[in-house]
Amino acid sequence: MPVTIITGGTRGIGAATALRLARTGHDLVLAYRNDDGAARQSAAAIQDVGVRCVLARADVTREEDVERLFSVAAAQLGTVTGLVNNAGATVHIGDLADTPVHVIRDVIDVNLVGVILCARQAAKLMSVHCGGLGGAIVNVSSAAATLGSPHEYVHYAAAKAAVEAFTVGLAKELAADQIRVNAVAPGVIRTDIHAAAGDSGRPDRVARNIPLGRAGEADEIAPAIAWLLGPEAGYVTGAVLRAAGGL
Repeated sequence: MPVTIITGGTRGIGAATALRLARTGHDLVLAYRNDDGAARQSAAAIQDVGVRCVLARADVTREEDVERLFSVAAAQLGTVTGLVNNAGATVHIGDLADTPVHVIRDVIDVNLVGVILCARQAAKLMSVHCGGLGGAIVNVSSAAATLGSPHEYVHYAAAKAAVEAFTVGLAKELAADQIRVNAVAPGVIRTDIHAAAGDSGRPDRVARNIPLGRAGEADEIAPAIAWLLGPEAGYVTGAVLRAAGGL
């Protein structure tokens, strides 16, 4: 049975992905930073499906937290075979000149450094050359990586562009270890990431600029992530799957 870690796994795209994977038989470790209520709710939904689910508080920007996350997964569920690097945040919306430096650093740490640290740990433990079973990593990028997000969060866009470059390079690096690495790039999705950045109405405000005419839902991104993790995508690595309504 697959054992998959999802960072930011208790809300938004992470929670939707967890439920999708649970229905296909994945045992799950849901990593989250601070919302215990959302974590318990997500875990209950997963357990109702009939698979095992472990909650783990972790700050993915801290090496020791990442190592502990993977240790918890191995101790309670067995050998890890999948990682969804979903934890992310925009924090603030505005021009770069008006964005505090500590916010810029926080955004880059969560959206890029956290992805790299988690993927690094997965590479060490999943590699068949190190006794692992191989597996798959899916990094959650953003359409912002190519759109640039001017007047909103160009630093976030830069971090996501780096995630996509990292995905391509790591896929080549880990191919011989039987680890596939891909990314999904969602567009404007209805999650609480917008409210957390101070603009809860953003999905409706920008919908007119989206070719499909609406914001997406987390349930529309989860199947793409699940497919890239699964055996049907066995010949896919180094790809970025865009799910952005035409943006």
